[in-house]
Amino acid sequence: MPTRRAKIPATKYPVERFTLDNGLRVVLTPDRSAPVIGVAVVYDVGIRSEPEGRTGFAHLFEHLMFQGSENLEKLAHFRHVQGAGGTFNGSTHLDYTDYFETLPSNALERALFLEADRMRGPRLTEENLRNQVDVVKEEIRVNVLNRPYGGFPWLTLPPVMFDTFPNAHDGYGSFVDLESATVADAADFFRRYYASGNAVLAVSGDVDVAEATELIERHFGDVPARPAPQRPDFTEPDLTTERRASYTDNLAPLPAVAGAWRVPDPVDDFAGYLAYVVLAEVLTDGDASRLVERLVQRDRTVTSLGGYLGFMGDPFDVRDPTALLLQAHLPPGGDVDKVLRTIDEELDRLATDGLTEGELARTQARMATHLLRDTDAVLGRALRMAVLEQQRGEPGLLNELPRLVGEVTEEQVRAAAATLRPERRASIEVIAGGAR
Repeated sequence: MPTRRAKIPATKYPVERFTLDNGLRVVLTPDRSAPVIGVAVVYDVGIRSEPEGRTGFAHLFEHLMFQGSENLEKLAHFRHVQGAGGTFNGSTHLDYTDYFETLPSNALERALFLEADRMRGPRLTEENLRNQVDVVKEEIRVNVLNRPYGGFPWLTLPPVMFDTFPNAHDGYGSFVDLESATVADAADFFRRYYASGNAVLAVSGDVDVAEATELIERHFGDVPARPAPQRPDFTEPDLTTERRASYTDNLAPLPAVAGAWRVPDPVDDFAGYLAYVVLAEVLTDGDASRLVERLVQRDRTVTSLGGYLGFMGDPFDVRDPTALLLQAHLPPGGDVDKVLRTIDEELDRLATDGLTEGELARTQARMATHLLRDTDAVLGRALRMAVLEQQRGEPGLLNELPRLVGEVTEEQVRAAAATLRPERRASIEVIAGGAR
């Protein structure tokens, strides 16, 4: 009996692309349904690009980009965006750093001026640097050092799975490295990576294409041209023997475990990669999913379970090498070995026996719903299109993602499950020290 396929709706967001003489790539996606715009600038530099001895520098530099710019004093960016009724932020990822605003559409020129001004140059002073080093250190204390399961597994699992510094190091940074950062380091990082030729600007929402194009050329056209740096090759060989590690978390009340397997290149083998994206959802998304039903409901060997692609949970925003991750929290005295064995059993059963009637269609429909929801807001659309342009040169792929997810077949999912063997797995166990 053929497997029932999910009926996946499509989006038809228009896409306009052009490149300025200084190398800045621009993506426009107009939507006049509401007087709101999303503006995003994405630079092709992230955690993996940090030099040895400067862990945490990509994230630190993201903070510095908010401390004033060529024509604006400290805190001016905050004041101009919020004064127009908008919101803003930035974030650092493995392969890129983004800066973004949501604003009323009549504030488009204001947003473009602000982003162009800091693309010309942030205010890199000793005072700003020392202040932001302290801010980042406090962020690490709050999010990692003084939080149960802090950094689990996105900081703790990569050094088990990978051998090279770019893939294995702590992206939040060590206090020693952060405190050693200098203004000269920051200036060099800006010159190398924050070039117009290494960036993508995306604007979505209530914009007129001709007017927006003229404003972009006016504000960004005279940003000095600097070419994009040569991107290093971060690839590593796959694992051939299982790797395991553990550590005690003195704040954790319950044990936990996370396992990861390498997956195909998300850019060069997108069709092969998509099968793993769907597989992760088949295994863990919802009460009816394979592993939730077995481990949480039937065996009760775990209390919670999740699965996703990418160490930061960003399946369509990451380059190779990346992984499929499964993570679980266990009850007091839980048996990590038993949990890993059960996962192996369920993967074998899926690879051998296939999926039940309607299982794949249900999963794909849920995934499509999430994809459509994530890009319904103008900012989500701008951010996704900017990264798709940067990593693939295909911002319009955003319209195709729900359909492509729906075209993954049962045979592809079974084949993907068959590759998740114990000898290819890296895992990290959290020993609960807070239970005392």
